[in-house]
Amino acid sequence: MARSMTGFGHAVVSKDGRELSIELKSVNHRFLDLALRMPRSLAFLEDTARNTLGTMLARGHVDIFANYRNTRNDSKKVEINMPMLSAYMTAARQAAEELGIENDLTLSRALRLTDIVSVTEADEDRPALAEDALTRAANELIAMRMREGERLSSDMKTRLGVIADIREKISERAPLVVEEQRKKLNERIESLLSETEIDRARLATEIALFADKVSIDEELVRLSSHIAAAGELLENNGSVGRKLDFIVQEMNREFNTIASKANDKTIASLVIDGKAELEKMREQVQNFE
Repeated sequence: MARSMTGFGHAVVSKDGRELSIELKSVNHRFLDLALRMPRSLAFLEDTARNTLGTMLARGHVDIFANYRNTRNDSKKVEINMPMLSAYMTAARQAAEELGIENDLTLSRALRLTDIVSVTEADEDRPALAEDALTRAANELIAMRMREGERLSSDMKTRLGVIADIREKISERAPLVVEEQRKKLNERIESLLSETEIDRARLATEIALFADKVSIDEELVRLSSHIAAAGELLENNGSVGRKLDFIVQEMNREFNTIASKANDKTIASLVIDGKAELEKMREQVQNFE
């Protein structure tokens, strides 16, 4: 079933005291557009997100929200600049001796001095955790897109049925239009040339050529083919949005040609009904992946 581009996915992956939460929100877009909404400390996620989601999604603007926690005892790495600490302690002792005062620089105070202690994140294998979380969130997003796509497909199939009915009514009316035009043309020529000798065979040929010129059989055949192609695409699991958009444009073109060639009020009215349905379909097509 064709998928929508609108959806939401969420996943939380925990391992060895580490937890990564991923949220994905997607809306319509001509291409696949990924927007990462996360702290700079999670920049490592960007490549993994683009690689993972790039293989699972075809189109849509996707906002990626992430939150990471590490509750392990070794999550932080503390380093002491021993040479600088030693220099501070030596300088304090020498100053106390020269000034004849008590040296009250304790270790705890020294550790608070500038550039003595640095705290960094411990090295970890976070990309594997990220890929797992992104894959789970993407699967949930795709499941929601499929549910929404099923609803959209049902609506599109209903509208295709309406267009097929309109096409059938036009098909039934078309031969009558040609016959009426042939009859009117014959009567007009007979009236104008009632006292003039004319070539009846040539007249019949001209009328046949006129009938062929106003014939809409080819347009009706193509319209039927487009309706069938759209129905098949709606059953497809892949990215069908662009193809559906093209088919809707082609159906609109066929309706325009039918209206201009047929030159009939009844058919013109049916064409307006068909184009109204196509306009509704055009809006829905923008939601398909």
